[in-house]
Amino acid sequence: MHFSLLISLTLSVVSHIAARPITSSEIVANSAKGLRLLSLADGEEPVWKSEADLINLRKQGKHFFDVTEVYEAEQKLPAKAKAAAVTYPTTFHASTLTPILNTVSTSNMQTNLASLTAYNNRYYKSTTGAAASTFIRDKIASYISTYSRTDVTVSLYSHSFVQSSIIAKIPGKTTGAVTIIGAHMDSINLSSPSSGRAPGADDDGTGTVNLIEAFRVLLAADFRPATPVEFHWYAAEEVGLLGSQAIATAYKSAGVNVKAFMELDMSGYFKPGTKEVMALQADYIDTSLNTFLKALITQYSRIPWAMDIACAYACSDHASWYKAGFPSSFPYEAITGNDDPNVHSASDTTSVTGFSWAHSLEFAKIGVAFVYELAI
Repeated sequence: MHFSLLISLTLSVVSHIAARPITSSEIVANSAKGLRLLSLADGEEPVWKSEADLINLRKQGKHFFDVTEVYEAEQKLPAKAKAAAVTYPTTFHASTLTPILNTVSTSNMQTNLASLTAYNNRYYKSTTGAAASTFIRDKIASYISTYSRTDVTVSLYSHSFVQSSIIAKIPGKTTGAVTIIGAHMDSINLSSPSSGRAPGADDDGTGTVNLIEAFRVLLAADFRPATPVEFHWYAAEEVGLLGSQAIATAYKSAGVNVKAFMELDMSGYFKPGTKEVMALQADYIDTSLNTFLKALITQYSRIPWAMDIACAYACSDHASWYKAGFPSSFPYEAITGNDDPNVHSASDTTSVTGFSWAHSLEFAKIGVAFVYELAI
């Protein structure tokens, strides 16, 4: 109880001072106490919370940015200006791309997901979470080797915690704006985050293997884009979008020109008895990019798009890119409410009623099409 009282007093003090700029020494000192700096809503000052508070917020379904590690970098960025309008394609290369899409394999995705869910969890502080990052890096490296693409690279992106993000790059024939597709590869059991069983089959094992398979398919087709393409797998999404924030902020600081970002976070479930759709996020996205995505789905998917209800603040990695001023989009497995109720627990497996590989396959295909049509 004495320790709890100390934490409460500490939180009271640091919350009182949060309205003024937070110094580097404060960040170091509070981080050493196990506190995290959370941004809970647009326009509000970030507040210090304990790790227990953070998990409780997640249990309540609250979304937030953990800005502890990007706060100083974000303060140095120029004032956010409206991003320059990007003109997205209105016609497609269907005759060339459709045969490529037909090579997307649910068998490959099943095999890769079995490997990922075999880890006890993919929590960002766990050794198994770190091992899962290495597995993805090595899988992508094996495809680079198999298809003899010495121009393509993959590497771990290190953070302050043990789990790494992963970035694979396919260079363009010219140095134009980069097209990025991402997914988070971590998982969490909210009842026991550090050691609890968290297979994360749907959240976000499906998005993770959609991206792995999309990468394989494009290399197998000898895809050599006109402009650069990147595939990202993010660490620590479940605890405040740590991985994607770090990378998006770094890209903004470096002046990287991003043509478009798309997130795949859960693609394997829709509630039995409901209409099968790709639900497009309605907020924290770029409207023009969403219009392109609608046309892309209409052209290349057997299932239709539908608009989702508002996702709200910081609900997945697309929000990190949106916050940094880049055009982002996020097709989701179902209209919110018809999505997977088993996430963040030991029950997030492929055996639940409502999980469908045929459904997830469509998202992998749209991932391939998104990259191909924007960068060819």
